[in-house]
Amino acid sequence: MQEDLLEKIRKEIDLNLDQAAAPKAAATATAAAPTVRTIPGVTEFVGATAVGKTIGLVIANVDPQLLETMNVEKKYKSIGIIGDRTGAGPHIFAADEAVKATNTEIIAIELPRDTEGGAGHGSFIIFGAQDVSDVRRAVQVTLQEIDTRVFGDVYGNEAGHVELDYTARASFACNKAFGAPIGKSFAAIVGAPAAIGLVMADKALKSANVDVVGYSSPAHGTSFSNEVILTISGDSGAVRQSVIAAREIGIKLLGTLGSEPKSSQPSYI
Repeated sequence: MQEDLLEKIRKEIDLNLDQAAAPKAAATATAAAPTVRTIPGVTEFVGATAVGKTIGLVIANVDPQLLETMNVEKKYKSIGIIGDRTGAGPHIFAADEAVKATNTEIIAIELPRDTEGGAGHGSFIIFGAQDVSDVRRAVQVTLQEIDTRVFGDVYGNEAGHVELDYTARASFACNKAFGAPIGKSFAAIVGAPAAIGLVMADKALKSANVDVVGYSSPAHGTSFSNEVILTISGDSGAVRQSVIAAREIGIKLLGTLGSEPKSSQPSYI
């Protein structure tokens, strides 16, 4: 039953990606996914984007000793890698779309203390598969999501950031990183500094009937970042209502510490 659901989700993701790429193809002579380019002689390179300072890589025939050293129990032939300086939540949700659209699994998700000296995280995500074409496709989907969509509800200024991440149906990346229930609506609500994040969390839970999946703070569940992270699940409409309420109060509070918080992409929530 779960396999049927995932196959349906993969087909929908492929259709959405094709539809998103079509306007770009008509408007420019460049490739539909502007992050993807080549480096002569470097087959490991898939693409990069300035959004989050993100790079996507593949290793076609990963050394078994390396996997063993990394404590990877399953023997994958190929791995895909996403690394960035700023993002974390958006990258995980982008990887979640990639897993839905490809025959890959998530090997690991780590959140380094980063944002180039800011208040939050970067991310380090590894996909695994037997076929290199699968991990390459997963990395491409992730890069395209990062380049065009998932930063739409990340608002920042010189003092911090307000980050909202949402998916109508969580898959294995969100499950790996946050314990999200697979197949259910899921969101991450992030505020930095942490004081703002705590108020956002309270506002989110008061605004709709949702289930708390997790709570993280500077000393618990983060890499000592100056954030509060609330993850929630439930009915799609209720989850979105909670996210919107948290976004509204978070942007107002962050704005008192600096310039008006801005997003680099259109909102998708």
